[in-house]
Amino acid sequence: MGILDFLSGQFIDVIHWVDNTRDTMVWRFEREGHEIKYGAKLTVREGQAAVFVHEGQLADVFTPGLYMLETNNMPIMTSLQHWDHGFRSPFKSEIYFVNTTRFNGLKWGTKNPIICRDPEFGPVRLRAFGTYSVRVTDPARFLSEIVGTDGEFTSDEISFQIRNIIVQEFSRLIAGSGIPVLDMAANTQELGKMLADGISSTIAEYGLSLPELYIENISLPAAVEAALDKRTSMGVIGNLDAYTKFQAAEALGKEGSAAGQAMGTGFGAGLGMSMGAQMTGAQAGPWGARPAAAQPQQPAAAAPPPPPPPPVEHVWHLAESGQTSGPFSKARLGRMVTEGGLTRETYVWTQGQDGWKRAEDVAELAQLFTVMPPPPPGT
Repeated sequence: MGILDFLSGQFIDVIHWVDNTRDTMVWRFEREGHEIKYGAKLTVREGQAAVFVHEGQLADVFTPGLYMLETNNMPIMTSLQHWDHGFRSPFKSEIYFVNTTRFNGLKWGTKNPIICRDPEFGPVRLRAFGTYSVRVTDPARFLSEIVGTDGEFTSDEISFQIRNIIVQEFSRLIAGSGIPVLDMAANTQELGKMLADGISSTIAEYGLSLPELYIENISLPAAVEAALDKRTSMGVIGNLDAYTKFQAAEALGKEGSAAGQAMGTGFGAGLGMSMGAQMTGAQAGPWGARPAAAQPQQPAAAAPPPPPPPPVEHVWHLAESGQTSGPFSKARLGRMVTEGGLTRETYVWTQGQDGWKRAEDVAELAQLFTVMPPPPPGT
């Protein structure tokens, strides 16, 4: 191997980073013990920043662009000033690439409920959760305050700390906002902006910013939500007294239906037992044995016919001088005959009758006038 081949193997010509992940925030360029070559090209892409650390101290930060590493602009980043060491410089430099794009879809939430005072319900416990995005705005500060010497730093390593900051500020904000619980859902956008503004100074000390922060939900404990649902149901019902009467009437209807079914079931069971007894009596002898074939079988006595339904009592309407009155029962009409309020010429009508008829022409009422003689003829 020639001296030129040996020297070319000791240097790195191109320094760059292509991120194939979605969560890497900082990546250290692996030198594998090689020195940085004089005139090497540094490529910093959009959404990146390159931080040089020389002998443990931060040297410089490069924004997106193409850079030539030469002694006239970076004397501490080259070993050309140490030719006497045969390119074995004791000075080591490290290059960290920082991802400055947004890291979206990070989640936050309250691990424990937050107690606050509601103007309508009094002390309540609230839970909340949402999402946020984070971005590195000061690569040098982020590297010195958070990353340190970590060769590959991901968003998961900082998200826990950011969540704690968000929850702490949210607890302070929600306790002093004075917004009623029932109105918080309509104010989540304003609360999210206030929350982001409240933690911006704390996050900036880490070299970070939160471009977006959303409150997706603010919820009450399950028992309180159940009580709130009942209260809403009462508001929908309206008149509680009328609703109670309706419920009672509906329950009575169900009980009546159940009682009718029970009576029908009992009647059917009794009828079945009666038929079974009759069949058993017809097949068994006087000592419980089946009679011989020569003995004639006695026919079972026929059950008596059921009684006829009770007569339907009519009620009557009266018409006198173009005015109607009633209804009156037959007993009342009998008293009216005695008092003179009903005569033979009075027109009467009852349900099922074809038009108005005189009282003496109705067979059911004609008997009411037999207790008194008719008026004498010629009067």
